[in-house]
Amino acid sequence: MQDNGPLPPSVKEESSHLSTVIKMGWLDKNPPQGGFFCVFGVLQEAYSKGFVSTAFITNVGSIGELKLEVVTSNRTFIFKADTEAERNNWVTVLQDVTRGRQSGSTMSPISSLNPEYQGYLELRGIRSKLYTVVASDKVFLYKSIEDYRIGVGITAIDMNVGNIRDKERRSFDLNTPYRTFSFVAESEQHREKWVNAMTHSIGEALSNSEVAERIWEEPSNSCCADCGAYKPEWAAINLCVVVCKRCAGEHRGLGPSISKVRSLKMDKKVWTEELIQALCINVQCSDLLETLSLIFCGADVNCSTGMPTWPTPHSLAIAHSQLLQAELISHNLNTELPQSEVHKFMEPVHYPPAPCVSHNGFLFKTASMARAVTERKAREEFSRRWCTLNDGTFSYYESDKNANPNGAIKASEIVCLAVDTPEKHGYDFTFELYSGSERLYLFGTDDPETHKQWVKSIAKTFIPVTAEPLLRLDFQRLGRLKCKDGLNLQTSKVGWFALVGSTLHVYLVDSQGEEIRLRKLNELSIQQDNEVLVLVERGRTLYIEGERKLDFTGWCSAIQAAAGRCGDTLSEQQLTETDIPVIVHSCIDYITQSGLTSEGIYRKSGVNSRVAAVCERFRSDARSLRLKEGEHQVDDVSNALKRFFRELEEGLFTSEDASTWLSMESQREKISQYKLLLNKLPRVNKATLQCVFCFLNQMNLHNLAIVFGPTLFQTDGKDYTAGRAVEDLIEHYTLIFEVDEQQLKKQIEEIQVIIEVRQKLSGTEPGGHFICTVYLEKKEDTAEQHVKIPAAMTAAELTCEVLDRRNIPVNDKEYWSCWEVCEKEEMERPLHYQERVLPILHSFGTDSNLLIKKDQEMDSMLVYLASKVDPSKHGMVKFREERSILGLGGFHDRYFILNFTSLRMYKEVRSNRPEREWPVKSLKVYMGIKKKVRPPTWYFCCENQSEMREWYATFLSIQDGLQQMPVSRMLPDTRHGNVSLIPLRGSENEMRNSVAAFTQDPLAVNLRN
Repeated sequence: MQDNGPLPPSVKEESSHLSTVIKMGWLDKNPPQGGFFCVFGVLQEAYSKGFVSTAFITNVGSIGELKLEVVTSNRTFIFKADTEAERNNWVTVLQDVTRGRQSGSTMSPISSLNPEYQGYLELRGIRSKLYTVVASDKVFLYKSIEDYRIGVGITAIDMNVGNIRDKERRSFDLNTPYRTFSFVAESEQHREKWVNAMTHSIGEALSNSEVAERIWEEPSNSCCADCGAYKPEWAAINLCVVVCKRCAGEHRGLGPSISKVRSLKMDKKVWTEELIQALCINVQCSDLLETLSLIFCGADVNCSTGMPTWPTPHSLAIAHSQLLQAELISHNLNTELPQSEVHKFMEPVHYPPAPCVSHNGFLFKTASMARAVTERKAREEFSRRWCTLNDGTFSYYESDKNANPNGAIKASEIVCLAVDTPEKHGYDFTFELYSGSERLYLFGTDDPETHKQWVKSIAKTFIPVTAEPLLRLDFQRLGRLKCKDGLNLQTSKVGWFALVGSTLHVYLVDSQGEEIRLRKLNELSIQQDNEVLVLVERGRTLYIEGERKLDFTGWCSAIQAAAGRCGDTLSEQQLTETDIPVIVHSCIDYITQSGLTSEGIYRKSGVNSRVAAVCERFRSDARSLRLKEGEHQVDDVSNALKRFFRELEEGLFTSEDASTWLSMESQREKISQYKLLLNKLPRVNKATLQCVFCFLNQMNLHNLAIVFGPTLFQTDGKDYTAGRAVEDLIEHYTLIFEVDEQQLKKQIEEIQVIIEVRQKLSGTEPGGHFICTVYLEKKEDTAEQHVKIPAAMTAAELTCEVLDRRNIPVNDKEYWSCWEVCEKEEMERPLHYQERVLPILHSFGTDSNLLIKKDQEMDSMLVYLASKVDPSKHGMVKFREERSILGLGGFHDRYFILNFTSLRMYKEVRSNRPEREWPVKSLKVYMGIKKKVRPPTWYFCCENQSEMREWYATFLSIQDGLQQMPVSRMLPDTRHGNVSLIPLRGSENEMRNSVAAFTQDPLAVNLRN
């Protein structure tokens, strides 16, 4: 069409009511080629001034006199023809090519162009950057990426007449017979990528299509044999079938011994006349079909014919001028097909080829990195690459026509596979590969199914058979790490780890798989200097080592995130060992210690901003928040607890059964119905419910029911049934929750002691902290320290504070501990380093005190425990039970067995039944000579100091792990939780490195049960 002005401005956006003629001239009657409606200035021009992709045209129609309207989702173009017949002809042609198109707004340019490379290039002469797309055998120029997305471009360059010439630095030329396009890339690296992409486009444009056209003439070859795609450009020459590019990748993955894949356009040498004819006429020639049938049934094409002149089927076919059969046989000489073995009295058993992980297809890849990906990668930073996974090697190519890969990663080099959250980068679905050479490879795609297939295929290549169950998991991170656990801390084990939600699945060498619930960890800490991640759970401490900094940093971040932030449901909270959310446990513990003497504690409203801040801190990381008097108000904490239950998704009683709890009518059947509903609850809900009502059982029944009924059942407070249900659960707590009366009595007594202590004015400061006198090494006036004891202070924290006050350094092999000393009865015991101090103070008599001193026996006990194979102990010990206040009576020889559950006493070694048995967890073990004891108290006498030390070490290790942890000053940024983690010892620098020091010191072990 003739130009009446510059095109891009003249092809003007216009609303539906605009009728001004914007462009007029001659319209070419030739239909649009290649799915584009192109506009030229004059007839002689080789390159258009603008084009519109027909994939984006939503409507074409006649408007006004001789005018036609072309409508896309974003723009309307109006043209005028010379005659009405020409106008109608254009409308008809455009309607034909756009018929059946969906709205342009729902389509992607990628679906029509399938670009191999794209981005901005500066075009010299116009001094502006154009968005350039290399797709198949053409290069498209757009004013911007926005125009590309709506299908409105400037021109398309056919690469069959193109030639690339490199220039200095960032420049290169695309030469055609009609014009030279001088481009400038953003960098030399980008220039190289553009040159490669355009060179391959030229190669594709020059590829021979004659073979393809001849093969497509046969109707059965016009569609892919596997998926039915139109005009397939590949063939499996030994199977005599044509396939599309996607299916060719699947065939290539089977290996050349199964399917020999060749291109109809590129592999010119392989296409002999016989092979072309075999593909064209095999559907009609019975001889060729019979040969194919024999091969596919497992006939051996290398068998002996028994004729010396023509010993093989291939030579026999050539001798008899059966050239098509000979061609087919020649391509199947090395084909592997499933064989069958028939045993007597058995059905045929088929043996498929050995499984081989293989996959291929296009992915989008960024440049490899030596650092973790911390920022979002835009789509423009990805390059389209043909990727293959064969024979344990992941390779990526410039395109699917390249023979040499740009790079390759062997399965043995892959140490970690990370699956990113959707839409983290420019492509919706991405994954990261970490290699042993400290390189990170980021790949992406927009197709979730393609992403899933690649992730599973890559995982299969580097995960060993012993850890195969990990492949069935929907993991976010999968890889190999080294770790240490138990008493053997000298050598590391290789482990395979998979992170799924908040669960870490572990398969160690020569051991069964196990799961670590990250939200139930007692502690999680990272020692940055030595790259050790320490996970402490009940009964075990696991030390994970970082061989490589790059992937280890990713593991640390992922595990911290999984163990940290809490979700919206009860099961997604950080939990204690008894499956109670940490937020519930912390709030109840704080209120018990600091708020029981406050009147109307649950009726008062806290300060909303402070309550919200407490709730947010608990949600982000419940274990890291330690509630302290003076810093946190009781009213704020109680309101935070109520808000947690009100906002809990699914509720404490679950949305499914909440109404049933409130519909109890029969008083006689209530208890049994409550029990049934209680047992129906999830484990976490049941444990939390028991914890809450154990706590509420200590307060005024009716008032609590009024306050907590609507809170726990998440009602509006107008329905009295919620309060009645809570009242029933409090009143019948021991029956419904099957709690031992003695246990409840003990809890009530502890509460009373706390209330009495809180009411004493002496010994407390205005902030509510309990003031205690602590002695250093011995009870003397010069050794006493007055320490403020918050409710949550542990023995380790108290020890650290006293040593800090006196500026006492902690030397190597020194084990400082906090001891409970009873002077009257001349006995003492070391407190567990996690044991809270305040309850001990509440139970003190006037003749007891706390003493900070070194444990001189700790080294010997650690040596003994490290040498033990069996954690239990047995032997003859002198025993005495005090039954009179005067302490009369002697010792008797008895045989004792101590294991993880109980301490059993037998009259002699050969006795079958124990005389006495005590649960280990209920025993409190002291050392020393007791002059006066009261029942139920027993004590033992050993033959020597060494024997007593062994018994005592075994008691402590079985009860809660060896309690005498060396004192440390933990760094704030390496803590996760409020408990000291592992033994740290020596000078300040040595303490910082003590996590790694366990490789040299096998005795520094955290024994927990």
